[in-house]
Amino acid sequence: MAAIDQRLGQVNQRLKIAQMGLQVERRGQTLNLRGTLPPRPGSHRLRAYQQRISLNLPATTAGLKQAEQEAKIIAAQLIQNTFDWRQYLPVAGGRLSQMDLHEKLQAFKSHFLEQATQKSSSASVKTTWEKAYQPYLRKLESIAQASAQLNLAEAIYATIQSTRPNSRSRQVCCTALAAFAEFLNLELPIALKTLSGTYSPSRTQIRHLPSDDQILEVFRQIPNPAWQFVYGVMATYGLRNHEVFFCDYSALSQGNEEAIVEVLETTKTGNHEVWPFHPEWVSEFRLREVNLPSINTDLNRTTLQRIGQLVSCQFRRYQIPFSPYDLRHAWAVRTIHYGLPDAISARMMG
Repeated sequence: MAAIDQRLGQVNQRLKIAQMGLQVERRGQTLNLRGTLPPRPGSHRLRAYQQRISLNLPATTAGLKQAEQEAKIIAAQLIQNTFDWRQYLPVAGGRLSQMDLHEKLQAFKSHFLEQATQKSSSASVKTTWEKAYQPYLRKLESIAQASAQLNLAEAIYATIQSTRPNSRSRQVCCTALAAFAEFLNLELPIALKTLSGTYSPSRTQIRHLPSDDQILEVFRQIPNPAWQFVYGVMATYGLRNHEVFFCDYSALSQGNEEAIVEVLETTKTGNHEVWPFHPEWVSEFRLREVNLPSINTDLNRTTLQRIGQLVSCQFRRYQIPFSPYDLRHAWAVRTIHYGLPDAISARMMG
């Protein structure tokens, strides 16, 4: 290795003269970089300090040449304040910059779930990922595979263009892909927020809807546990008045983690599944303890309309300051904040 060490000295001399602030070092049969670098993600340090970057390069003439080039690239990033540890730390078995698109997407998923779980419940994070991020990232991967001539930025723009302009889907797509681009430290010539369109829920509708805190407060004021259940399940799943009495709650009562409620074919909108938003309200409202009021649900002797009217009557009896349908509309707005695509929320609402 004497010849390699001699060349290593020459490389480091050139880097020193150029004031790169980095040196190449040999550790056994591999090459690393050493220099003053910003704190790594998760570090408690606030200032840059001496650290190593593993290059996974062999201690050969070719490896030295590549290591010198890497040193120049990183030095430039440090000067421009664009250095990102995620490009150099091992992620899922390799460095981010060396991964193909599928591996980058998997790395982003791990990063997203880890970071988001620190701020929200795991059920909420999982729902957000599956409904607001995963569909658009899968579409990105599909478009990239079908159009190999596109670079990643072009594939991202193509994915956005595949959604309907000024729709919630376009807005959510831009949010998901912007987060992915930021994770990769990928500079895009056109900011994705400029492509998200003009979609927004009705301001007047939102202004008159009950807040989450108000919904929770009213729940505690309902004296009858059975009607508490009706109120809680409507708030959590956005159900229509009569739908509450024509659902399959087995996933709830059996402790299924997904806590999906199935609206049965009996209703006028037909069979469909609904997810809880917020997921934590399943526990908050004790919805796994299915407890429906004893009312007549025999459609040979009553109607869906009468059942719905009975629910509205109970809301007035308990002096609830908003209507049952306000709970449904509040659920719909809540799905927007979770990033649920238009088509999925519409399907859930029947």
